[in-house]
Amino acid sequence: MTNRVSLFSAIIAVALALTAALAEGARIKDIASIGGVRENQLIGYGLVVGLAGTGDDIKNGFTRESLANMLSRQGLAMKDKVIKSENIAAVMITASLPPFAKIGSKIDVLVSSIGNAKSLLGGTLLMSPLRGADGEVYAVAQGAVTIGGFSAAGGGGGGVTKNHTSVGRIVNGASIERELIHDFEQTRTLTINLFQPDFTTANRLGQVLAERIKDIETKTIDSSTIVVKMGDFFSGNAIRLVSLIENIDVPVDNAAVVVLNEKTGTVVMGENVRISTVAIAHGNLSIQIKEEARVSQPLPFAPRPTGEPPVAGPGGVIVAPGGQTVVTKDTAVTVDEGKQQLLLVPQGVSIQEVVKALNAIGVSPRDLITILQTIKAAGAMQADLRII
Repeated sequence: MTNRVSLFSAIIAVALALTAALAEGARIKDIASIGGVRENQLIGYGLVVGLAGTGDDIKNGFTRESLANMLSRQGLAMKDKVIKSENIAAVMITASLPPFAKIGSKIDVLVSSIGNAKSLLGGTLLMSPLRGADGEVYAVAQGAVTIGGFSAAGGGGGGVTKNHTSVGRIVNGASIERELIHDFEQTRTLTINLFQPDFTTANRLGQVLAERIKDIETKTIDSSTIVVKMGDFFSGNAIRLVSLIENIDVPVDNAAVVVLNEKTGTVVMGENVRISTVAIAHGNLSIQIKEEARVSQPLPFAPRPTGEPPVAGPGGVIVAPGGQTVVTKDTAVTVDEGKQQLLLVPQGVSIQEVVKALNAIGVSPRDLITILQTIKAAGAMQADLRII
């Protein structure tokens, strides 16, 4: 009976361990991408009009020439004419073209001033082409600019500003005019690229795909690339295979990394960080210099310094018979050396336990950064230490 209970307990333990492993996994679509399925960057130049006197100084050469060219295309001869306006701003336009985007679809655009415009509030972007890296026009942008803030200034130089007023966004502000050619349905080979390269995760991903999906062949190329060759069952139906691949959970393995930001005192540590046996003592040396100004006032009728005559008031009455007011500085220096207890950290403990123990003895985040750097220098930390 005892053996049966032990066997049953072992089976339950294994089942719980497998459940925990599956729970710690992540969907492939969240940790990897399909090769060739990506966004493409677009950029363009344009003019924002309708500003309430917050636009570029028209003396700027590119703004003046852009305005003159735009008016010329509208049939107005602007050659040799003086143009004065503060309601227009030259801007750069950026956007991302999604994969498989079709003609007529809408995408958001970001509008950024490149002149000395104070604000794009209330402006309207005129029709501007957006080009890709190959120089072809893939979208055309136009519409009202939203900046999500404001800027107000007074004549005396004071003012109030909320958010960044020289950058705005146009929601659905660009229409796609050209599609990217990608014959996805006829492909017979898929490439899966991990966002964070890792040999263990890549090997697990290849094994899980081979076990969960039939009629495919997988090959792990390197720490971030897995090639999937589909059989006849998925021929002409790559979308179905990609859908199956994206929703499979894979146990993710991460390297032990400790990230330190000394500018903000931020410490971020992974769960795989381990510490060898080490003794830690951290004492703070605090030096405080305090300086106060003291006024030394002479007593009544005190003698004046040698060589200085008494000060006489109206009618010859002596108003300063003697003495002199002197300002002195009193400096006090205090040195306080903190005495922390020696902390012994046994081998193999997690970084969470180390931080908990250090916090218990009153270590601040910035002191923790120094301690972790020293532990790494002593060779007692099994992790990659990164300082940003």
